[in-house]
Amino acid sequence: MEDIKKYLGGNYDIIVVGAGHAGCEAALASSRMGMKTLMLTMSLDSIASMPCNPNIGGTGKGHLVREIDALGGEMAINIDKSFIQSRMLNTSKGPAVHSLRVQADKKKYHREMKKVIENEKNLELIQGEAVEIIVEDNRVKGIITRTGALYKGKAIILCTGTYLKGRIYIGEINYASGPDGLFPSNILSDSLKKLGIELRRFKTGTPARVHKDSIDTSKMEIQPGDEEIIPFSFLNIDKEFNIEQVPCYLTYTTEETHEIIRKNLDRSPMYSGVIEGIGPRYCPSIEDKVVRFADRKKHQIFIEPEGLDTKEMYVQGMSSTLPEEVQIEMYRKVIGLENVKFMRSAYAIEYDCIDPTILKTTLEHKGINNLFFAGQINGSSGYEEAAAQGLIAAINAVHNLKGKEPFILDRSEAYIGVLIDDLVTKGTNEPYRMMTSRAEYRLTLRQDNADLRLTEKGYKIGLASGKRYKKVVRKKEFIEKELERLKKVIVTPTKEMNSFLESCNSSKLKTAISVYDLIKRPELGYEKLKKIDIDREELPREIRLQVETHIKYEGYIKKQMSQIEQFKKLENKLLPKDIDYKSIKGLSNEAVQKLNDIRPDSVGQASRISGVSPADVNVLLIYLEHKRRIRSGKND
Repeated sequence: MEDIKKYLGGNYDIIVVGAGHAGCEAALASSRMGMKTLMLTMSLDSIASMPCNPNIGGTGKGHLVREIDALGGEMAINIDKSFIQSRMLNTSKGPAVHSLRVQADKKKYHREMKKVIENEKNLELIQGEAVEIIVEDNRVKGIITRTGALYKGKAIILCTGTYLKGRIYIGEINYASGPDGLFPSNILSDSLKKLGIELRRFKTGTPARVHKDSIDTSKMEIQPGDEEIIPFSFLNIDKEFNIEQVPCYLTYTTEETHEIIRKNLDRSPMYSGVIEGIGPRYCPSIEDKVVRFADRKKHQIFIEPEGLDTKEMYVQGMSSTLPEEVQIEMYRKVIGLENVKFMRSAYAIEYDCIDPTILKTTLEHKGINNLFFAGQINGSSGYEEAAAQGLIAAINAVHNLKGKEPFILDRSEAYIGVLIDDLVTKGTNEPYRMMTSRAEYRLTLRQDNADLRLTEKGYKIGLASGKRYKKVVRKKEFIEKELERLKKVIVTPTKEMNSFLESCNSSKLKTAISVYDLIKRPELGYEKLKKIDIDREELPREIRLQVETHIKYEGYIKKQMSQIEQFKKLENKLLPKDIDYKSIKGLSNEAVQKLNDIRPDSVGQASRISGVSPADVNVLLIYLEHKRRIRSGKND
């Protein structure tokens, strides 16, 4: 960098490097909380881009989007402007795993987000490549771009996605590139290494995009959107969406597809050893699926539109690193793709990322003040995971500069808390993906109650608007009022009542009972009992859903709240920042090493570190109690 003539580009409170989903949330949150913010991106055309799946949400991920929205973020609002199909997943299961997933018009999603960013007060958007981070006395001072501009900043949030030394792989061919053929960031990695930050290689992949007119959808199963459209943003709950939804299609690979793959495995850089990076376990390439599930005769493939103004179709389930000519051959053995024409080939991309255990739960680097990381640079995958991290990193950067307490959501409060705790406490050896199974308290962390859980927090920190907060307050009042009313509505074992219950395959009444308790019966529900609850006023769908869920799962929720209470006790047992774990007798050698490396904030966090056993946790509890008694004795 010495040969670049530098000039002062400007002074900012917070600099966000990257304009993917993490960068968008970070920059908007920072500026909306009153900070003069710079958003620096490699390309203005890549803002909020979707280089992989053209959708937002899905199992677990939909929960994150709702939580981002509840806190005052932008992702849900933006996808509500630009979706072309909406489906609620897992509706045959309990409400804890219901997850909204929508198809996006990816270009419109980009345009709408760019528009919001360009019009945001306190936010400046500039195209440029960050190549060096300036750090003095373990505190960030700014960044330098490739053209020599020095932008001074009091805090920096790195949201670099898959751009850091990005490398594309298609068969025997590989070349430096970012996603979607954009330029990679080849210099910034070296700056991070100079700061003592170790980097590692992860990889992800994407399938081919094919021409709509070259596929035969008549051979596929149509996947329509839901008749009742449920928006992502709580601000849009009462809004009617009069759009004509675009269908997706389900098809399958064939044994011929698999045979072509098996014959050409030696040409896949994943199997030849050319790719060093570790790929996502829960989004494997078609090669991986054929090898790992050799007994399977077919695999599901979804054909999804990329937008309303394009013929490009996304072939979900067929990501690959095989040579282009092999890809075309095997795609044409998929049912309905016999005459398929490629518009973009499938590829894998390898990129630099960090070990997230070097971060605090605020997503700030443990050794460099006000240097934050968010998104795929932290080893996560997915737009939703990135956006959640960008939001939390920005809030904490603002709090740092304002001298406020860190903003931390724990595992009992939000999926965002689970995501960040998993990353910074456990680390990850592969691209991390959020799933409902990762959340211990998922019955209370439902996507439908994210506003009830988090909007007050977002309002208090100055991110969620007053309008949003008032809406949640009214929602709580409606729910509480209706729950109390139902307890007071008593029905008796009349002939008419028992006849009605029999028609619902429910047992007859012998004594009087409240409608509240009747709703608890599995075969009954809030809507079914409307016939006997004649004085009931018509409430919005979201209120009815909350009321029924609260009543039907009351016992389970109480049990989970008791578990959360026990969890909080360990979370509240804070560990000293300057503690040397070698000095604590009784800890295993592995525990000492891990605890000294990760420096957990609490005994609860320590208990989730791989290598820290229950016996080690007991040692820590005894140590803290011993210290407490010593302090108490001195005070006396």
